[in-house]
Amino acid sequence: MRSYQVFAAMSPDRAVGVMSGISKDAPQMYKQALLAASASMHARPIYIQKLPFEKQVAAVRRTLSRVAANGVAEEILAVYFLECRKDLLTEWLDLLGIKHEDGILEADSPPAPKKAALEKAYNAFHKADDDADRALLLSAFAAQSAIDWPDLEALLDS
Repeated sequence: MRSYQVFAAMSPDRAVGVMSGISKDAPQMYKQALLAASASMHARPIYIQKLPFEKQVAAVRRTLSRVAANGVAEEILAVYFLECRKDLLTEWLDLLGIKHEDGILEADSPPAPKKAALEKAYNAFHKADDDADRALLLSAFAAQSAIDWPDLEALLDS
């Protein structure tokens, strides 16, 4: 799954939650998302900005659900977890034993852990509580271009 597919599969309510967090904690990234939506719609940015928040998010979600927007979608998901849900991100990275500094990976493309270790970390993380961001983080992490872990993709598909 790629980042644009994560947005395509995201419910409208979930998208509102994600974009609400981004608009509060990373307003410049939210502005970039609105600009991408306005360009995709061939509309002036001011038109999008004057829409009610839910309609802005719907436009952004439609835009980020397209193949051409994969790079922006990937960046927005990364910023969401780095700025809004760093606690979940660092928990996941720590479970995997991946070196990071406050959620930012030390290696550009971390090697995949062994299958058994990945399954153990996945199960511990995924089943810790019913926070919807846990499943979103797993999908977003697997969708990052720096991550090529077929075993994680298989776990997500099961």
